[in-house]
Amino acid sequence: MGRVSTAGAGAGGLAFSAEGLGKVYKTGDTEVRALRGVDLAIPTGEILVLLGPSGSGKSTLLNIIGGLDRPTSGKLHYGETELTCLNDADLTRFRRDHVGFIFQFYNLIPSLTAEENVRLVTDIAVDPMPAADALALVGLLDRRDHYPAQLSGGEQQRVAVARAIAKRPSVLLCDEPTGALDSATGIRVLEALAQANRELGTTVVIITHNAGIAAMADRVFRFLDGRIARIEVNAQPAQPSAISW
Repeated sequence: MGRVSTAGAGAGGLAFSAEGLGKVYKTGDTEVRALRGVDLAIPTGEILVLLGPSGSGKSTLLNIIGGLDRPTSGKLHYGETELTCLNDADLTRFRRDHVGFIFQFYNLIPSLTAEENVRLVTDIAVDPMPAADALALVGLLDRRDHYPAQLSGGEQQRVAVARAIAKRPSVLLCDEPTGALDSATGIRVLEALAQANRELGTTVVIITHNAGIAAMADRVFRFLDGRIARIEVNAQPAQPSAISW
């Protein structure tokens, strides 16, 4: 395997850079262009929010950045490593060593406690934090022995956040992490993401339909028809507690 270089992905550098990313899905004779020549630069250590209507290309981009999918055209770099040149085994190692994923639905194992769910990641990570420390970071240490059915939806999502950050990922990729939550619970999840960014230096990328969440981002990418229509920079990002749903 070619080692994934993090040079350029440290403080002050770029976590990801892309040139001309395109993605075409084919169904029979029909082609759907999910991405149309996307250029982007994602600075290390920032919180980014991707906003746009369904079908605008946000999730496709997130999947490509996370090594879950490949572009049809263009180049994508993580630090100095061109991800678009990696084989499947190297992409798997990239995901394992550098990326944490958080989705709208928690994907917890019902028969495992909160701590055991987090250990699913720490048992295979290269340099993980203790599962208990990850749960403490999201304010759930006192629920470590509870099963998912004994936790609220917001608590389950925070366990999912703890599981993602327990391996100390360079990047957290979040696809609608508050989509199934009420506003108060969603803010607690956003606070956990902001804390991971602040204390671990993790680059956080959040897909959402909720325009209010854009206030906490360092920068906002607005998607339309497979392209980045506009990039906005927040000079002073808001605290999650100040966000109005």
